[in-house]
Amino acid sequence: MWKSKDVYYLSDSTGILATNLGQSLLCQFPETNFHEETFAFIRTPPEAEKVLAYILKNSAARRPIIFSTIMTEEVLKVFDTPEVEFFDAYDFYLKRLANCLEAKPLRVPGYSRRTDDVGMAKRAAAINFCLEHDDGTKIEELDEADVILLGVSRAGKTPVSVYLATQHGLKSANFPLTVEYLNQYRLPDGIRRNSRRVIGLTTSAELLHSVREKRYPDSKYAKMTTCIEEIQQAEQIYMKHHIPIIRTASKSIEEIATEVFQELGLSKKPINLNHNS
Repeated sequence: MWKSKDVYYLSDSTGILATNLGQSLLCQFPETNFHEETFAFIRTPPEAEKVLAYILKNSAARRPIIFSTIMTEEVLKVFDTPEVEFFDAYDFYLKRLANCLEAKPLRVPGYSRRTDDVGMAKRAAAINFCLEHDDGTKIEELDEADVILLGVSRAGKTPVSVYLATQHGLKSANFPLTVEYLNQYRLPDGIRRNSRRVIGLTTSAELLHSVREKRYPDSKYAKMTTCIEEIQQAEQIYMKHHIPIIRTASKSIEEIATEVFQELGLSKKPINLNHNS
């Protein structure tokens, strides 16, 4: 068994899909250490030859693994060498789809990233809204929000809110449940008025304590007792106002976002600009 392997993610676009695919597979082999590098925007044979030369110089004896989302066949041929283990993310599916649809694929690099002015404008508006309504600012404008995330401090509201805006074009806002609201078990009018678009985020006391302790060590804010009390108060507020609850501990941002869509009955359709390859 290999104790370590060199892994390369190659793409004719951003490399995000190749990296995500490779890492989702490699995590199934926890006993092996992986040394990873990403090469993006490889669109010509000469560019591919330079990348291959680098890989062989640094990893030839280790028989490196390559995950690729390169579309152009001329570029792909460069990596047809027995010195590497090459995994083409598209080849199997494109061939089957071509047979199924009785059509020839375009094989155009990054084609799904093309978008129109409407898609771009939607994403820009969502991002601006998200930034302007982060951490409880401008709550009087929450009528315009597609999603409103609630939670105690450090429960993960902002990263999920940003993800929903950038990846799905949703106008997302988030509001922190501070001591003022927790102790009185209440919510501001702007949130109660839009309760159908509100999601309550909660987490484990252990994780919340760990996150807060790193930022404000030895503070009352970070104490386990404080974390336990605030989480309990927040969840009671959610139940009082019939707000759906999502538990974020041990979940990725993508998983949390998917649960947001399910709870609010939204259509999970990323805007075209964000289909990365």
